[in-house]
Amino acid sequence: MNSPDKNAALHAPDPTATSVDAPGRDAIARTLDALYDGRQPRTYENPNPWSRGGDDPLDAISVWQRAAPVPHWHYVSYGLSDLYAKKSGSAASGYGFELTLRVAFEGSAGEPPLWPMHLLQSLARYVYRSGHGFHDGHRMSINGPMSLGSPTALCSMAFTFDPELPAIATPNGSVAFLQVVGLTLDEEAVAHKWDTRKLLDTLLPFMPLWTTDLQRLSLLGKPGVLITATEGIRRDGSSSSAAYTDLLDLHEQKRWLRKALVRVTLGARQIEQLAEFIPLRLPFGKTFELTGPRGRLRFELGKKNNWRLGRDRVLHLQVSAQTVQELATLLHPREGVYKLPSFQHILWDVKPTTIRNAEGGIVDVIG
Repeated sequence: MNSPDKNAALHAPDPTATSVDAPGRDAIARTLDALYDGRQPRTYENPNPWSRGGDDPLDAISVWQRAAPVPHWHYVSYGLSDLYAKKSGSAASGYGFELTLRVAFEGSAGEPPLWPMHLLQSLARYVYRSGHGFHDGHRMSINGPMSLGSPTALCSMAFTFDPELPAIATPNGSVAFLQVVGLTLDEEAVAHKWDTRKLLDTLLPFMPLWTTDLQRLSLLGKPGVLITATEGIRRDGSSSSAAYTDLLDLHEQKRWLRKALVRVTLGARQIEQLAEFIPLRLPFGKTFELTGPRGRLRFELGKKNNWRLGRDRVLHLQVSAQTVQELATLLHPREGVYKLPSFQHILWDVKPTTIRNAEGGIVDVIG
């Protein structure tokens, strides 16, 4: 991505002009032009995007300087939707969204900081490589500061629809604008236990337009926030229906004249997730799934304890209301092999989990 200097700050395409070459990009530019009443942004073009063999997927990022409701930079990506010819066969344009980010500043604004551009490119790279997009209410742990090189308590991200940019129809399909919002670790923990979107709504009075401020501390201490979240958790349970892991294996051990044993191999971090989410999902009539490269665990509330290993390598576990707390308390996030009284034929083989940051450095080892 170009450095934000005078030579790199290119004007966005003329929103009044038409172009058969980039109808998707033109539609986005017109939407932004309407929001900003013709004000021109700083637009940083990628001279060698992913589509032409480069390292970064986004073609460009535009940035507007804002004074209200708080001083901030408003970043908008170009490249996750179909900017040129339509490639996807769905009603959506490309992945169906572009990313936005609002970053607070104090005093003289100067030039917009580079780290949000690197962050947006990194998120776009994840989407391109994995094929999985983001949606309103999603969240992502960073395992490190949101801005590398800048001390901040924001080490997690949430995604929500940009409050000023509703979805649009373009010649290449629909495009939503998903805003990245920085969260602290304790805010992320509450979002896990409750609902990311509901938490963001609770934080909004203290985060105008969900602007990310690297200098801020947790907002859970603000009046009414923690009370509202705690009541929401008790009332709603958790909206987290699934988690994903690099380590999950299922192995059935046949035994002569006895019921088979199933060995479940997974990381200590996933044991923590099971202990956290099962009591926040099953008692509310909600299922919870843990998915890995070699198997999947599916938990649901049942009248009695039962399990079944399907040919699709899905271990279905029906858990009685009385056993929910047993699962949450007797499975330990420490290396070892465990057996629960209520599921005598399942062995839980727990391995240590290594937590790494975006640069590959070891942040923590669980188990």
